[in-house]
Amino acid sequence: MTSPDLIEQISRLKAELRQTQLAYQMATQMSQFKAGFLARTAHELRSPLSSLISLHQMVLSDLCDDPAEERECITQAQDKALKLVKLLDALINVSKTEQGTHQLTIQPLQLSEILEEVHNLTHLQIANRGYQLHILPPEPEICVLVDLPCLRQVLVSLVDTAINKMQAGSIQISAHPDSTSEEVKIWIDVECSPEAWSDPVDLLQSAPETDTREQTLSPGMQLLMNQTLLEVMQGRLEIVAASADGNLTRLQVSIPLASPETASLEQVH
Repeated sequence: MTSPDLIEQISRLKAELRQTQLAYQMATQMSQFKAGFLARTAHELRSPLSSLISLHQMVLSDLCDDPAEERECITQAQDKALKLVKLLDALINVSKTEQGTHQLTIQPLQLSEILEEVHNLTHLQIANRGYQLHILPPEPEICVLVDLPCLRQVLVSLVDTAINKMQAGSIQISAHPDSTSEEVKIWIDVECSPEAWSDPVDLLQSAPETDTREQTLSPGMQLLMNQTLLEVMQGRLEIVAASADGNLTRLQVSIPLASPETASLEQVH
């Protein structure tokens, strides 16, 4: 007979092995992304650009039935162009931040206020998709050393990507200060498998898609951009499996914890 202690030990080792596998998978993927960043960026932008070219081609080749249809194609092309510029702006902003040409304002900020802003920016979108958002507010005295727009962008981006990966369920956000490591771990628990956040291994070899759906960066590219922004703030991003069946993914954002003295000085000024 297997003793209860041995069963518990085996279960714990399985969980640790799963966590190690996920950490290795993400580290490998991020390394590959950074090594081929230029090629991947070009691939990410091919789809909206291809859609834009196709719409213009319809007009130039006289394939439209009437002026109204031509105008509709031009309107759609304009919309695609604006979305393409938005994607480029996001990539450029991250690049400037990483290179130091876009300076961040790192200061002690109340984490509860930041999470409240994230709630205000995402709860309607989540409700419209039929999902639920639960944010467990941290204690008011918990402060973090971050750039507000930068951290807000990261958290909103992760929630947006999570919404696109889910089929049903809810998203829960909670904060867990760790005085030993002087960090705050923000957990974003999403009802989907960790594999849903990975890109296909042959993504760069696949042909660009041309469709009418809203163009967004791939989950892998979003993770890379968010990890890059967090690294500039001395933080990091990790993916962990939060359930044994693999149907719940935890995105763990670790950011520096502001000391009580630093936070008090900031409030005085």
